[in-house]
Amino acid sequence: MSEMLLQTRALTKQYGRHRAVDQVSMHIKKGAIYGFIGRNGAGKTTTLRMISGLASPTAGEIELFGCRGRDLSRIRSRVGCLIEGPGLYGSMSARDNLKMKSMLLGVYKRGYEEELLDIVGLGGVGKKPVKRYSLGMKQRLGIALALVGEPDLLVLDEPINGLDPQGIAEVRDTVLKLNRERNMTILISSHILEELSKIATDYGIIHNGTLLQELTNEELMEKCSERLEVTLDDPERAVPVMDRLGIKRYQVADREHIYIFERLEESAALNMAFAKAGIPVRGISVTNEELETYFLKLTGGGADA
Repeated sequence: MSEMLLQTRALTKQYGRHRAVDQVSMHIKKGAIYGFIGRNGAGKTTTLRMISGLASPTAGEIELFGCRGRDLSRIRSRVGCLIEGPGLYGSMSARDNLKMKSMLLGVYKRGYEEELLDIVGLGGVGKKPVKRYSLGMKQRLGIALALVGEPDLLVLDEPINGLDPQGIAEVRDTVLKLNRERNMTILISSHILEELSKIATDYGIIHNGTLLQELTNEELMEKCSERLEVTLDDPERAVPVMDRLGIKRYQVADREHIYIFERLEESAALNMAFAKAGIPVRGISVTNEELETYFLKLTGGGADA
């Protein structure tokens, strides 16, 4: 089992009568890209602010690198974060923005700023002032600023929000590069499951401040993969028939449905086998659920709230 880098236990944040985060217990393995999914206002940013040390929990506990409570202050430098947009000096170059952050953190290393710019794909920007950057370039510079001090955990809050497709691809490539080449653990939030599914290894889905589900990328893909959906009155009676046919990848979904994830082209033979066993099938079809549909169904559908 992979080592847990970050765990929260019943993490809660109350603002007056409003409970923004409600007893969230999340688990992030070392080396993971953890996609934190939720609609706008679901509690993502508040949770990330508490994890990054920018806000104090009302209740609950955070354990980071095996430290908790007062010991957390000792290891905060191992967490880099980009939350609610990068604070950039528009009239300065990318290098000078990074130089300033490096000096604040006491990092004095020749060529350090150039190294960080290369990592995020901004190696050739020269002295151009940051105010002339595209939104995607600003986000990547924000990630470079979060990397000052060599953090082990990178926390990114909605880094692809508002970006065009090229900007999204650039940020995505940067995140993958950091994870693969530096073995960096990354906690990244978004309300766009489709985009995060291209890079995340694990997910936490939050809604109205409550963590609804944690699952791996494999588990998510299985839930949303192409499958045979069989509608019948007593799914449990059908299990021995599938066993006899050698079907191993199936799931009894509820009292009326079985999902089969293999041999999708054999629906007629399957239907016949059920009929021979005296099990009437009311419907059989190949279907799949899109990621966004799954997310909307889990969080009650509708638009962003």
